[in-house]
Amino acid sequence: MSEKPESKDEKERPDFSREVGLQATRKLKARRHPTPGVWFGLGMMGLIGWSVVVPTLLGAALGIWLDKHHPGTHPWTLALMAAGLTLGCFNAWHWVAKEDKAMREEKEDNDDNDE
Repeated sequence: MSEKPESKDEKERPDFSREVGLQATRKLKARRHPTPGVWFGLGMMGLIGWSVVVPTLLGAALGIWLDKHHPGTHPWTLALMAAGLTLGCFNAWHWVAKEDKAMREEKEDNDDNDE
């Protein structure tokens, strides 16, 4: 009679302890590697914007120069501005894809370490 049957709480303790340990590990990782704030996000949006704007403006400037010094039957300004915009968009797309891949790999590494 001195032995009590194990209660439900006592059976779940190993899972609870494991869960607490995982949460503590995640908190420590978050302190070591803080998540970027709002200003970081706005800075990244600005960086992407400039990566599109700069080639577009350079193409337009080169087109204006060509139109003044070497006039032809078709305007260079519009064609080179469109080429600069296309180049800028591909540049931004490539940069965002690279950053997304790095973020996914980091998340997978963190998920693997948590388990």
